[in-house]
Amino acid sequence: MSRIASVETFSTQFISIVRIRTEDGLEGYGQVAPYNADITAAILHRQMAPVVLGQQADDIDALVDKCWVGAHKFPGSYTCRAIGGVDTALWDLKGRREGQSVAALLGGTRTHQPVYGSSMRRDITPEDEAARLAKLQQECGFEAFKIRIGNNFGNDVDRWPGRTEAIVPTVRKAIGDDSELLCDANSGFTPKRAIEVGRMLEDHRVGHFEEPCPYPELEWTAEVAAALDIPVSQGEQEVDLAQFRRMIRMGAADIVQPDICYVGGISRALRVARMAQEAGLPCTPHAANRSMVSLFTVHLQSALPNAGHYMELSIEEAPWIDGLFTSDPFEVVDGKIAVPSGPGWGVEISPEWLASAERRASTL
Repeated sequence: MSRIASVETFSTQFISIVRIRTEDGLEGYGQVAPYNADITAAILHRQMAPVVLGQQADDIDALVDKCWVGAHKFPGSYTCRAIGGVDTALWDLKGRREGQSVAALLGGTRTHQPVYGSSMRRDITPEDEAARLAKLQQECGFEAFKIRIGNNFGNDVDRWPGRTEAIVPTVRKAIGDDSELLCDANSGFTPKRAIEVGRMLEDHRVGHFEEPCPYPELEWTAEVAAALDIPVSQGEQEVDLAQFRRMIRMGAADIVQPDICYVGGISRALRVARMAQEAGLPCTPHAANRSMVSLFTVHLQSALPNAGHYMELSIEEAPWIDGLFTSDPFEVVDGKIAVPSGPGWGVEISPEWLASAERRASTL
């Protein structure tokens, strides 16, 4: 195995693609978490590149841990986002070297992954949301959708009065009783209000209640989960593996949801998935946009023995992603997307997109 010779980033404010090359000329592509990605790229070059340059590229877990230990004085989101960029590029490189997809490297055999259409909007009326989801149901065969309720970190303040109580039955009626309906509060409620809303969701056969309370307040979420029959899902914002252990131990999640780009890559997300498996819980990784994070997620979720029934797939347009891939890896047919079978991630990043981004390189 050849040593890591260079770490490059290609960044906009929203996306930073990571390219790692070894001394024998092989390369792999990854991505840090979207948004403020140029800031994450600076951290990657300052704190992660010096750790991995000159190292063998095959032991990804060990390199990820070296990055974490090297940055232990700087715990938190940006550190893990930078580590995730290194990790995902190394997985692509490993797959290309071995001629296998990342899903295959992880033991996956599934060729297609069922997805739920994930709405990101709270500015939409219940009637308009219901209409567009029903249209997508007809066009793409989605069998499940997720909608937004409450308000992002709203502390019991709805986007407008009565929206939560109106949108759930309206969407349920539009998509029918046979479709899965999921709801995401994005840290919107205190426990009392979350329990009240959760019982309404149970009445409308909602499949999960995501992040009902502010995510740092694990005790609040555990209180909600204990009071409701509906599964409570949690974990997208967490970056600390010890916090995931606490979350699972205290019963603050019935469904565990690490975000591959937030938590620090495939290797660390796998550790979270295994914690969930040991506790008898499903793992449905968070993937809120159609950048590489959804690509990473389809490979991982298709290989998890405790994967949830559906993978999240955003239904929103995002101009900042336009042109990133040479072809669309997320075409939905009969409610499923194909698990890429080519080496590594099985897609190609557009050379034109890379040429238009800000390049920075750290070399051996």
